[in-house]
Order: sequence, then structure tokens, then C-alpha cells
Amino acid sequence: MDLGIKGKRALVCASSKGLGFGCAEALAAAGVDLVMNARGAETLEAAAADLRARFGVAVTTVACDVTTPDGQAEVLAAADGPDILVTNAGGPPPGLWSDWARDDFIAALDANMLTPIALMTACLPPMQARGWGRVVNITSQSVKAPIPQLGLSNAARTGLTGYVAGTARQVAPDGVTINNLLPGIHDTDRATALDTGVSTAQGITMDAARTQREGTIPARRYGTAAEFGATCAFMCSVHAGFMVGQNILLDGGATNATI
Repeated sequence: MDLGIKGKRALVCASSKGLGFGCAEALAAAGVDLVMNARGAETLEAAAADLRARFGVAVTTVACDVTTPDGQAEVLAAADGPDILVTNAGGPPPGLWSDWARDDFIAALDANMLTPIALMTACLPPMQARGWGRVVNITSQSVKAPIPQLGLSNAARTGLTGYVAGTARQVAPDGVTINNLLPGIHDTDRATALDTGVSTAQGITMDAARTQREGTIPARRYGTAAEFGATCAFMCSVHAGFMVGQNILLDGGATNATI
């Protein structure tokens, strides 16, 4: 399928590896020029070189922490009013509700709610002026079904979801869509870290820990960054103009809900 976005320019945050890279890769395959961001310069440059070589698109890299005001200013200057914005940032650490103080919540809100909002605030007006734009926020399946030990993430990402629900309907008349993409467990460094924790805690092998977790997913496997990226690219395409303010689960059926 021709996504109809060849020649567009996208800012893809936290895109040197994992789900962010999957999104950048799928957009590059569709002919989209990229501004890629990550904190680690070496990994970021390698990822950018790979996409340039395979797809012949222009790729600009910005090594910075996008959750900080300075980092946001850097990526926004490099992107210069992108047609497509994909927001992404690592989640706050797990823990117990009784252990969290106000500063913990502020840090979570800064990273997983206020950073996407700041990027949207900067990128939406140029999109509206052009009469076309796409925003995809990578959030989490936890906004549909909270994960108890991820209370900081549950709170921050659900706040972003509420913001998007209203804002998406305000910019839709200008040809701009905002939607959220909600991952479950995918075969990334995050899954490896989770499986390592289970392996250590239960005294089992990594393979056993993975098999155990896969058993909780109706699809009986982890998702891949490539299929996650393909979903993101479709949401950014000309074919998704009637998708407004939606929360798209990509979790292999793990979230047990009717709606």
C-alpha cells in the first residue's frame, strides 16, 4: 500500500532503537525524511546511517534528552515544523504507591505527559497552517488497563490521553490528526529487562521467563518493533485522516477488555 507520505518530514523521538526505531524505519520505507532523536549519540548515528543507506531518505540526528526544555528546543529547531510528529520517551520506574513523593510524580509528568504536550504545542500550528499533519503518541496499554506497579506511568500517560482526547477534536477540522499507539510487550530492550527481573527473582532461565510471559498473551508471542512501526506509519498516512483521538492497542490481545 502506498501510504501517500513520500517526501513528508517527520520528527521521531527516542528513535535509535526499540519501538521508536521501528516507527522511524517504517516511515523511511514510505519515503519520509526524518529527524531522529535519542540520548546516546553513537547508537543514534548508527541507526540513522542504516536508514539512509537502505531507503535513501534524508535523516537529521539530534542527540539530547527530549524530556528537558533544552532538548525540546534542539529537536524542534532541527525539525522546523514537521509534517509528522511521533512522541516517545521511556517510562518512569516501577514501584509501590507508598514510596512515591511529589517529585516522583513531577518527573513522570515531565517525561510522559508534559513533553509530548510541549512538542505538540510547537508542531500543531504549522500543521494547521498547511492543512495537513499527523501526530502519534507512543503511550502504553496501561492507559486501558492499569498496571499496579507502574502507577507513575499510569498517571502520567492517562493524563496525556485526556489531553489528546480534547485537543485532537480541535485540530481535526484543519486536516491534522492526533492519535495514541499503545504497546504491550514487544521484543525490545525493555522486555529483556523485565524478563531479567523475573529470571532473577524466580531463579529461572531467561527462556523460561520469556515463555512464562508469552503465556499471558493470547497471541502467545512478543510483538516486534517492525509491526509496531508499520502500524504507526499507517496512522501517519493519508489513509488515516478519519482516525481522530483514538487509542490503538497493539498488545497481542493481552488487555482483556470488550471495548
